[in-house]
Amino acid sequence: MFESVEVIKNKCKEKNIELWQLVLEEDSKTGQFTKEEIIENLTKMLEVMEGSANVNLDKPSKTEMGMIDGFAHRMKNYSDNNETITGDFITNAMAMAFSTLESSACMGKIVASPTAGSSGILPAALTSMKNRYNFTTDKLVESMLTAVGVGKIIGRYSSFAGAEGGCQAETGSGAAMAAGAITYLLGGDIDQIFNAASIAYIHVLGLVCDPIAGLVEYPCTFRNASGVVNAFISSDMSLAGIKSIVPFEQVCIAVEEVGSNLPESLRETGLGGLAGTDVGKQIMHEFLEKNKNIGTKTPEKIEVGD
Repeated sequence: MFESVEVIKNKCKEKNIELWQLVLEEDSKTGQFTKEEIIENLTKMLEVMEGSANVNLDKPSKTEMGMIDGFAHRMKNYSDNNETITGDFITNAMAMAFSTLESSACMGKIVASPTAGSSGILPAALTSMKNRYNFTTDKLVESMLTAVGVGKIIGRYSSFAGAEGGCQAETGSGAAMAAGAITYLLGGDIDQIFNAASIAYIHVLGLVCDPIAGLVEYPCTFRNASGVVNAFISSDMSLAGIKSIVPFEQVCIAVEEVGSNLPESLRETGLGGLAGTDVGKQIMHEFLEKNKNIGTKTPEKIEVGD
């Protein structure tokens, strides 16, 4: 069913339904959840997304490694008190993307959308759209189903894992899914939804995954902030009538090919790129020293605070 945009378009036309309705219909056929249960679960996920996007805006976060402490708070404070270059809509969205990554680093509740490493993009996008346009929960859930439809093609032809395809596979897929959701919310048709997703994915083609100390924090947090901006500008391009010459499923195939050709050091191993810098290696050493006994302690020896 989700093998190409053309097949999806034809099926939607045949049934006279939108992409989100097709996703809901097909997912309910598995028998695992009814349509009502799917909507209920997504509504709960939306609440978690909004929570993670907002939780670190008003006060600085404090993470275990201290690499990304307070980024969300600083960004929000800057947005509120300055005439920013990109405008407060964008700077607030970046702050919300930072917030979710900080929440993840603090072991807070997030929605991996589609992964922990890209979990800041869709929440920031949807919360921003809600704040600006006052969309209802029902409409936002429909946009989440639209994002799932985009993700189904990604999952068929590519990967969501940085360990397989670099950060293009994580924040790239997150941005593509968010771009599709945003475009749907703004009235885009199915062609515009997938054009937006294609453009967002193309923007990060070849992006490596080089987390310092192997942690989903740095530079991941920056790529989530830029990822939500990527989603917004890609949606604007598509709604303006700009099209991707290469169909979305072929873009996904290209992402998979590029990812498979990335060296191991640039696929979430914490060895190359920023992780391989002198500072990156020092942080890795400190992290390993701090956690060298993890996995060797018996439950009886573990104390509170270990």
